[in-house]
Amino acid sequence: MTIRVIIVDDQAMVRAGFAALLSAQADIDVVGEAPDGRAGVRTARTTHPDVVLMDVRMPELDGLAAAREILSPPPGVVHVPKVLMLTTFDVDDYVHEALRAGASGFLLKDAPPADLISAVRVVAAGEALLAPSVTRRLIADFAAQRPAPRGGRAALRLGGLTPRETEVLELIARGLSNLQIAEQLVVAEQTVKTHVGRVLAKLGLRDRAQAVIFAYESGLVRPGGA
Repeated sequence: MTIRVIIVDDQAMVRAGFAALLSAQADIDVVGEAPDGRAGVRTARTTHPDVVLMDVRMPELDGLAAAREILSPPPGVVHVPKVLMLTTFDVDDYVHEALRAGASGFLLKDAPPADLISAVRVVAAGEALLAPSVTRRLIADFAAQRPAPRGGRAALRLGGLTPRETEVLELIARGLSNLQIAEQLVVAEQTVKTHVGRVLAKLGLRDRAQAVIFAYESGLVRPGGA
């Protein structure tokens, strides 16, 4: 299947560069571009992309607000795309809120071209882009600023998980991929995928990105912990 992508960024050269790179891939089709968040929401509604590449800082409507609108569509909108936020080191404060809004991950704007291509494919496949060390650092740093005490509603929801599912959730929050979790637990990767699916379903979470935030908020994982 071809992955439909739109690029939302206020810098024309960035949009052109990303579009040229992604359009050169046989499995990716750039179906739209927008120079600000407001136009990005409109473009997402009309082009029905699978993935939205969304810059964080833009005029009219910033990337965070635009992501919220795209991921919380009005009644009657069936297709909801994945949102991949484009960020830089100086926007740490956006991370937590963007993940809570439903963004599937983050990518540094100066990342190597191969990383951008891979990121689009990973997010389109339903995975969260959380493995890179920079993303783990951003999440942990922001969570450290807003520690959540154990014992709240999120912690109570943990009680519905089996011990193995809880273990898998903790490893997800540490930034491990399914393959890495499988190696650590000495099980098949497909078994891990099954556990991940059950964790998300039981907790009512959209994807791995929200699972990471839940793990911090419930107290299961502490910022900076091993």
